[in-house]
Amino acid sequence: MSQQEAQTAYFAGGCFWCMVSPFDVLEGILEVRSGYMGGHLENPRYEDVKSQQTGHYEIVRILYDPGVISYEKLLEAFWRQVDPTDDEGQFQDRGPSYRTAIFYTTETQRLAAEKSKKELDDSRRFPDPVITPILPAGTYFDAEEYHQDFYRKSPEEYKLDRSKSGRDEFIKKYWGDEYYAIYD
Repeated sequence: MSQQEAQTAYFAGGCFWCMVSPFDVLEGILEVRSGYMGGHLENPRYEDVKSQQTGHYEIVRILYDPGVISYEKLLEAFWRQVDPTDDEGQFQDRGPSYRTAIFYTTETQRLAAEKSKKELDDSRRFPDPVITPILPAGTYFDAEEYHQDFYRKSPEEYKLDRSKSGRDEFIKKYWGDEYYAIYD
């Protein structure tokens, strides 16, 4: 498949280190990159974004083969990685750069994202409303190379950071065995 046939999805789910591996294992994923989107600074660096002053989100950019995996399946995977009711960050990571968001690139993606958000909210899975915004994609900025595939490059540090975050406990509490269904 050529890069021109691939499609792109952008998701903000808190720390981008924790958002790469769940997508990376899905069949049909061509590439997952960590990066930044949504702020006012051109070419932001990690320290800029981490300052919480630039307005950027930490995101993952996913290139995928729509003939193998649908955008809807990616949305399903996204919702199972985040607390979509928290507008102040994710788990141990607090501040605007760690908020959740879905950034759409087409009207079809926007409609699919809105539908999936409504279905999740209507399910009453969470005690609070689903507030994750669905926003038009802006300029994507690649994160520094040391952030790319961090879970593979630094597995011990990744495991330690993830274990302290509270993310896995949240996922288990709200998704249980259903969490694993999307990876079968």
